[in-house]
Amino acid sequence: MKQSQKNIRCKAVLSPAGARRLEQRYRRLKEDFLELGWIAHGSLMPQPPRAWRLTRKLKAKTVSLALSHEQAVLYKEAITNQRKLEEILRAMRQLSDQVLQGSVPGVRKRRRQKRPKTALS
Repeated sequence: MKQSQKNIRCKAVLSPAGARRLEQRYRRLKEDFLELGWIAHGSLMPQPPRAWRLTRKLKAKTVSLALSHEQAVLYKEAITNQRKLEEILRAMRQLSDQVLQGSVPGVRKRRRQKRPKTALS
């Protein structure tokens, strides 16, 4: 076998059992995703008496909105759901990378070639 053919592929690093475990974890994350309710960006700050201020970015501008206590309760849950969603997506991306890169053989990395030093002109 030629040297160039040897360097083309390397072994898959993920076992079938490992791939199944990652797939199960991915399915659980999808279920968690489906259980989320309303989502919203922003942050809430109390503004006495019994008023709230929602601050968020819209079209690269910071926008503030006055809310009643009842609205603030709903937004607080939606903001919490948004943060959970971001965490779920981060975990799903990480699992996807592990499976996609490790389940089939890939290209073996080559050693970096040293370049000869050139004389200054």
